[in-house]
Amino acid sequence: MSKPEHHDELLFIIQHQTTELWLKLVLHELRSAAAWLRNDDLGSALKGIARVKHIQKTLTEQWSVLATLTPTEYSQFRGFLGNSSGFQSAQYRAVEFVLGNKNRKMLPVFESDPEAHAMLSELLAAPSIYDEFLAYLSRHGLDVPASVLDRDVSRAHEFTPELVPLFKHIYEHAADNWSAYEACEELVDLEDNFQLWRFRHLRTVQRTIGMKAGTGGSSGAAFLQKALELTFFRELFAVRTEIGQ
Repeated sequence: MSKPEHHDELLFIIQHQTTELWLKLVLHELRSAAAWLRNDDLGSALKGIARVKHIQKTLTEQWSVLATLTPTEYSQFRGFLGNSSGFQSAQYRAVEFVLGNKNRKMLPVFESDPEAHAMLSELLAAPSIYDEFLAYLSRHGLDVPASVLDRDVSRAHEFTPELVPLFKHIYEHAADNWSAYEACEELVDLEDNFQLWRFRHLRTVQRTIGMKAGTGGSSGAAFLQKALELTFFRELFAVRTEIGQ
């Protein structure tokens, strides 16, 4: 790689290249975990999720390195970034699709990259890891509503109140449902870590460019702030209000 014209540009480049590498592994592990759940191999699925959690910690920590970039330093090379943006990361979108944040409107963004477009189209049509987990619970005797099992998996999962009593039963009878109970907590960890990563991204952007628009047509910090409202496993958080009542 040739030496960038500006000293601090190399930091920005390496940050994003390493993130893409880690996202590649996250995607590999999550897709495998979904397949293991489909085959009733919960142990292997949880092992894969555990690895993802360690990767998420690394991804979150590395924002602290980029945060050493001051607004003045960033402004010296920002114009050279052109339309580059994390918004255009196919692997990031793929991870969100596997976790359940499906959005068909994202596909046209990647039409110029046939390989990425094909990957995202495949994942859009495939069950998310949450879909696979709920199907796993149903096969193991728990009362998952038919509307959940038969839903259109190409759409983002919507909050389903009927799932909350199911999870309440699992949590309040953990000893009798230990595997399911453990899996629920692993998924909660996964979402918590994802949200921490998003939050550190937001704070790093605010620290570096304030509320200015981001590269690649994104709205910068405002876009990242809105992303914090997205959640993957709504019922696993809603059940916390119900437990003990």
